[in-house]
Amino acid sequence: NLAVEDVSNLGPGFILSDRSKNGGFIWSPSVGHEELLQGLGVGVKVTISSEHFREPLTFTCDGSSTVDLLIYQTLCYAQEDLDHLDVDDYLLKILVEKLTAAILDLVELYCSTFNANFHTVPQSHSCMAPVQEAGLVTNVLSFNVYAAHRIPITWAASYEGFFLSCSLTHGGIELCAPQHTSKQSVSKYLSYSIPPICRVCFPVQINQLPRESQLTVTLYASCLPPPGGAEDKGKQRRSIEALGWVTMPLFNFRHILTCGRKLLGLWPSAPGQSGNARASSSNFSQPDSVILQVRHTGLSVAVRSSVISLMGLSPPKHEILEPPLTCMYLYRLTVEDKRLLWEKKSFCQSESAALPLVLASAPCWEWACLPEIYALLRQWACLGHLDALGLLHASFPDQELRRTAVQWMDSISDPELMDVLPQLVQALKYECYLDSSLVRFLLRRAIGDVRIAHYLFWLLKDNLQDSQFSARYQHLLAALLCCVGRGLRDEVDRQCWLVSILTKVAQKVRDATPSNRQCVLRESLDEMKQFFLMNTSCRLPLNPALLVKGINIQLCSFFNSNAVPLKLSFQNLDPVGDNVNVIFKSGDDLRQDMLTLQMIRIMNKIWIQEGLDMRMVIFKCFSTGRGRGMVEMIPHADTLRKIQVEHGVTGSFKDRPLADWLQKHNPTDEQYDKAVENFIYSCAGCCVATYILGICDRHNDNIMLKTSGHMFHIDFGKFLGHAQMFGNIKRDRAPFVFTSDMAYVINGGDKPSSRFHDFVDLCCEAYNLIRKHTHLFLNLLGLMLSCGIPELSDLEDLKYVYDALRPHESEADATMYFTRLIESSLGSVATKLNFFIHNLAQMKFASSEDRPTLSFAPRVHTVKSDGLIRSLYICRHLRTSTSKGYVSPVFVVKVEREAQQEVQLVQRTFEEFHELHSKLRLVFPSSKLPSFPSRFVIGRSRGEATADRRKDELNGYVWHLIHAVPEVAQSDLVYTFFHPLPRDETPGTTSSKPAELLWSPAPGTELGEVKLSISYRNDKLFIMVMHIRGLVSDGTDPDPYVKLYLLPDPQKTSKRKTKAARRTCNPTYNEMLRLPQKLQLLFLSAADTGSCCHGNVCPLVGFHMFEVVFCSSRVEFYTSCLRFVFPLSCSWCTSGSLGGTWTRG
Repeated sequence: NLAVEDVSNLGPGFILSDRSKNGGFIWSPSVGHEELLQGLGVGVKVTISSEHFREPLTFTCDGSSTVDLLIYQTLCYAQEDLDHLDVDDYLLKILVEKLTAAILDLVELYCSTFNANFHTVPQSHSCMAPVQEAGLVTNVLSFNVYAAHRIPITWAASYEGFFLSCSLTHGGIELCAPQHTSKQSVSKYLSYSIPPICRVCFPVQINQLPRESQLTVTLYASCLPPPGGAEDKGKQRRSIEALGWVTMPLFNFRHILTCGRKLLGLWPSAPGQSGNARASSSNFSQPDSVILQVRHTGLSVAVRSSVISLMGLSPPKHEILEPPLTCMYLYRLTVEDKRLLWEKKSFCQSESAALPLVLASAPCWEWACLPEIYALLRQWACLGHLDALGLLHASFPDQELRRTAVQWMDSISDPELMDVLPQLVQALKYECYLDSSLVRFLLRRAIGDVRIAHYLFWLLKDNLQDSQFSARYQHLLAALLCCVGRGLRDEVDRQCWLVSILTKVAQKVRDATPSNRQCVLRESLDEMKQFFLMNTSCRLPLNPALLVKGINIQLCSFFNSNAVPLKLSFQNLDPVGDNVNVIFKSGDDLRQDMLTLQMIRIMNKIWIQEGLDMRMVIFKCFSTGRGRGMVEMIPHADTLRKIQVEHGVTGSFKDRPLADWLQKHNPTDEQYDKAVENFIYSCAGCCVATYILGICDRHNDNIMLKTSGHMFHIDFGKFLGHAQMFGNIKRDRAPFVFTSDMAYVINGGDKPSSRFHDFVDLCCEAYNLIRKHTHLFLNLLGLMLSCGIPELSDLEDLKYVYDALRPHESEADATMYFTRLIESSLGSVATKLNFFIHNLAQMKFASSEDRPTLSFAPRVHTVKSDGLIRSLYICRHLRTSTSKGYVSPVFVVKVEREAQQEVQLVQRTFEEFHELHSKLRLVFPSSKLPSFPSRFVIGRSRGEATADRRKDELNGYVWHLIHAVPEVAQSDLVYTFFHPLPRDETPGTTSSKPAELLWSPAPGTELGEVKLSISYRNDKLFIMVMHIRGLVSDGTDPDPYVKLYLLPDPQKTSKRKTKAARRTCNPTYNEMLRLPQKLQLLFLSAADTGSCCHGNVCPLVGFHMFEVVFCSSRVEFYTSCLRFVFPLSCSWCTSGSLGGTWTRG
């Protein structure tokens, strides 16, 4: 106990009018004020003397006892001696003064916490404290933690040993080791709280703190063991969990170091938040958040950080070397990478995209290092608009750096800005303060373009759901609406009203029974009529250019999926425009779809800028809030499932469905050729895009095909390699979806053709073009780490894209790699099996209104549209070649209709008659249908006699069919079947594209061709064997491979060969062969492993030599790549020279 003998008189020692002398506590020169406040169990011996006392009164009290408590203790000890002493008046004055001081203290704490525009009178005097430059202050940073209030009762019952972990960070990097407080227990007084903890002192001087430093305080606790015996409790490992956290900047917007007392609201901790941005504001939006009371100490004056300008700084010495940067990755730089980059920073200036890598390697951002960093920034050439995005990541909080990045983006065009607008809205989370260069840039551009204002409004509104940053986005949204004017404010109000109505409609339809949903939809959409009666028009959030005036309720429907999306048809305000068809989803988060389509759109722009049009279908998708949004509908398109099931539920295992469907909608040769070309390009683009983005959950209901041949993907619920699981089995087992029915369309049949070479070359070229922009896609996806998409939340998700793009590899290696991916995808049986399982699963959603259609008929025809059929007669049969190479009969049917004098002739195969009968059986019972001839024929099944017999059987079938009950005879299936098709105009044809005649070599050609890519590097010859086409065999498909070596080479030590392709005359290899010597003649041959000649491999083509001249005087020839396409003779020869076409690559 500490003796305090000099406290002899209450009255003179504690003057009521002087708060500095009467603070309400017992003061002692031996015990510090802070120790008394912390209540460390200090006892104080008090001696009180009075004229009413016979002798001084002495007793011991706690160090935190207040004056009124001492008075009551005095009365207890000497109440018989105080009969004539009136202490009530004095005590009342003490209590009122203390209550007033406490209220003033609480008001001042509120003002300092919430930046109020008023202060208590005493505080106003302290605001005039002198200001020092932070770079000159050597004090260490410290603060006191008073208490944590409003601890939830569940925490008090489930945890013990509460403590705080305090850390200083800059751009996510810790400036020193975290400081931990001692463990405390929860106490209850009015509410649960953690009592005063301690003082936290960091081993960092203030002059070493970067201006954007942040203090993060995290509350931890140990889990209580489960109920049980003492032995069980001892064995339990006490896990420590993070319960809440709060982050605050050390310097405010005016660059003043935070000082004084603050209230900090803790954000609840959640697993998996390590990769997300953290708000630099307290959590006061939740009424039950834990409140932490702190006080920053160590300085009696305000400290202001100095702002260093970029002007007047001398640039570092420029050097000319350049380190390899292609394999470096901003988020995975090692310590050695950073050391090398910073040491050789001047070498990297020829690579503009290297600036973020160099700045991320800076050893520190304290005051002393900023001049060198800013000089480097000023010397660096202006980054491109998209490269500057790399400087807006959370890793770069420096305000001057971010201002420079925004300045470099200032000249970006409006379309380019809209391409990256979602990333810029997310980058607002990484700004230290609300008023920033990026905020002003976005508001300025929104004022200048209504499209930017439109999309910025909806992006900001969508981010209001982010509780940590909702206050910031509310301020920005208010600023935007204030800037854009009343007209746009009224427009977005109408859009919000429209979205709210559609959300209610979607909810009602989803809650209704499946059989009643269509009725509920039409009844609920009546509210839309009232909306358009009050508003003559409205722009859709999906696209401000879409101006609608009403809704076609009869054309609206819904999809049979879990979320039950709505198919809506709006009336276009433009009288000559088509209806605006959109899909409205409620219950699905469309932000991931938005991001995926944005990445595909940017890929497509890169391809087009490089002169490669991949014929991609780019449609719009926009989120109008968490769990709802709009998607553009693409006309004249069907899902692969709908196309494949036209050939039965097992249509996914067949090769012809896609080709037949395209042929049905493109009946002429010219139309079909164009559709196949569109298919080749768009399929290649989809393969590359879906592989790079790791798009999973690919079944045949989220891949669509347009009648023009364009293929595209929809519904991107799984990406970045997060595969859909079927139990413990990955459903997506192939690198991407590329099946045999797609290859059938490309090849024109079931055998590889030269068109498949074109497809592989397109894929590899498109893949290599995107690889050149690896940093762009990593920057775009990296800025979205904080958006809240579950499958894009940490650096491992970005690593997937980095690994898929393989930026460290050469173009040749990447070409070989992607070729193997194509082979793997094409050979995957799991993809077809997945399609088949999905077909079975979707059978339960089959609607009675979905009538079966014929696979070869592009449209449905009725008795009303074509006229009543009077008679049908099969007059003859024709012979035609099928894709398998054999002759199949085609039956010519004479169709006579009422009110038509001309007789129509249609050509149908037996298989098409069988399809008609099968589809009729799905609609009508067998009792109403005539019996169908057997498909199986004993003996020679393709003879004339068989064809004649089937003609007679089919005549009987069609006679009974046309004389069946009217509901069968006049059904849409029957009238569609006998409606003339374009192919019926040409006798003896059932398909305008027989398979192997489509891409086979020209008649009379006896030469094969090989495509090579030849380069010479480091005294070595590199030859990529790409394709061979037009190999001539003995009638059986060979297993060809290529071997080559250089001459003279008697021992054949330079011999190299490729792997063997299986059963094809048009193989694709894309294999790199390296020859170690620089010689004059190249010896090349193609041979078949499937047959033998005298114990050796039998050659398909002769051995040939051609001269390769390496000229030492032409240095560029060594580094350039030459591509050759040269003929191979079919004769066996042992020597000779090879001529051909040399194309400089």
